[in-house]
Amino acid sequence: MRNWKYVIAAAAIGLAAFLLYRTLSRYSLDELIAAVTAVPTARLLGAAGFAAASYLCLTFFDYLALRYVGRPLPYPKAALASFTALSLGHNIGLAALSSGAVRYRFYTRWGLNGGEVAKVIVFCGVTVGLGLLTLGGAALLLRSELAVEITGLTRPVVLALGLGCLAGPAVYLVLSVFVRRPLRIRRWSLEIPAFPLAAGQVLVGSVNFAFVAACLHQALAAVADVAYLGVASVYVIANATALVSHVPGGLGVIESVVMYLLPQSDLIGPLLVFRFVYFLAPLGLGAILFAVTELVLRGRGSAHERHPPDAVKA
Repeated sequence: MRNWKYVIAAAAIGLAAFLLYRTLSRYSLDELIAAVTAVPTARLLGAAGFAAASYLCLTFFDYLALRYVGRPLPYPKAALASFTALSLGHNIGLAALSSGAVRYRFYTRWGLNGGEVAKVIVFCGVTVGLGLLTLGGAALLLRSELAVEITGLTRPVVLALGLGCLAGPAVYLVLSVFVRRPLRIRRWSLEIPAFPLAAGQVLVGSVNFAFVAACLHQALAAVADVAYLGVASVYVIANATALVSHVPGGLGVIESVVMYLLPQSDLIGPLLVFRFVYFLAPLGLGAILFAVTELVLRGRGSAHERHPPDAVKA
């Protein structure tokens, strides 16, 4: 029965390698080199920096979640589990399941039970939603004319939607102050975190999406003069669709954003740069970390079984 864990680990690593191959095989090596080298080094470094900042924010999703369930772990452990899980989950799709399976693999080794891991996954999912609502609401209010053009809705409706988006995190924060008992919705029970944790969710969730949009903006700015708020507004609106549809790596979503903003530009370079620095490079690194971690922890487990600690004397 223990072997199924190793099957899952091998499947995750194999799938990561396949996703890398599938994405890059559509282009020749010459096309990839020419497209990426056409992007100025400063823009490339900027995109990579914002991508790194986003993944740094994401590690705090898990760090806060572990405190929420009452099983805090040192930050390096939370960061390792978070980065490995999300670098794979962003590319595989169905992030709650794919990244959740990797989180389960890590956290059960470190003493959490299945129910606690499930709470970590839900907490991180709520953090994503809070960040999307906060940044989306701000985008709808600050760039209402752009949202009207994209959605075809009237400006009053767009403004109402923006306020509604911001109301979600606001209500969540209020509940975190006054509600001490779990909220029950039919058979489901949700424990509202304390205000410091809830505020942390809203903050890191929003900042994460802001960094992702900044990464995309750096890539696009290599070929055209586009405003950050315009990129962020369209990206957040499109990303909401990607989360609902569970598209692996947001395939098609990023392209739709870029085509809307720059319909006449040559976009292969910026798109490849964004996909490489935000999806493919973390995917490769995450797969390596996962494989190394499996080997190291499996070796420690085997050594522990060969040399168990001495029994406590009565």
